Amino acid sequence: MKTVIIGAGAMGSLFGGLLSEAGADVWLLDVWEEHVRALNSEGLFIEWQGHNRRIPVKATTDHNEPGKADLVILFVKSLQTDAAAETAAAVLADNGFALTLQNGMGNADILATTLAGRTVLAGTTAHGATMLGPGAIRHAGKATTYIGGWNKEVHNPAARVADFLSSSAIKTEAVEDIRPIVWNKLLVNIGINAITALTGLKNGQLPDLAETRALSTAAIAEAVSVARAQGINTAADIVEQTIAIAHSTGPNRSSMGQDIDARRPTEIGAINRFIVDEGEKLGIDVPVNRTLTTLIETLQAHF
Repeated sequence: MKTVIIGAGAMGSLFGGLLSEAGADVWLLDVWEEHVRALNSEGLFIEWQGHNRRIPVKATTDHNEPGKADLVILFVKSLQTDAAAETAAAVLADNGFALTLQNGMGNADILATTLAGRTVLAGTTAHGATMLGPGAIRHAGKATTYIGGWNKEVHNPAARVADFLSSSAIKTEAVEDIRPIVWNKLLVNIGINAITALTGLKNGQLPDLAETRALSTAAIAEAVSVARAQGINTAADIVEQTIAIAHSTGPNRSSMGQDIDARRPTEIGAINRFIVDEGEKLGIDVPVNRTLTTLIETLQAHF
């Protein structure tokens, strides 16, 4: 299954590296020229629990170079989804399919609209990864990836894609209804990302103080209220899941934390801001998420 990964940041590089290591035909597509040069000349450097390795990979800044792909996986930031969806439309073979494993809400809808009738899959992954520099990442945690069909009116190849990823050391399960799982991932991001970004904490430090756990719990509870008002059944133990993921990805800075550290725009609009906007539509007050959103947006405005 020829695969193009659009967005070779920490997570895109991780998936591309693991797939390449298993012998899959994979291209990493990114605009960061220095990173692409390092990947092609030296391979992908992965640090994992004190062990280091390099994996030969193929990378490019030119979406024409890989040729047509059977599978396109999006790992770009939500702010870049519109452009990435256009690239996916150009790269994807007529009978191919696209998968978004991005954070936040709205990405799959954009992809489905742009691809107009072609198969779109969505999913979540609890793998953690941090960019160390051009050509280098830290793999900071791993767990099961879940995927499923988004546009239900077309053929759903989720089981086939799950088998493909699982054969490459990315344990993946196909599910019938991916929407509650995407929402659960959103809730985890709401419980971790903005708080760690604002405090400078690594994920594993978030549960250290009862006050911080309470703040995370309050933000999640507001988002659960919005989800249930929309008919989404979220996990009853989502707070416990969030704390467990914070521990399992302990050495990692959340993606939003990494963005704040690098003084670049975050995905706040597709995470906490999404809850604020949806809450306003439904008449549900979400003061914790509004405050977290305002603080992140204030930081961004002064970069």
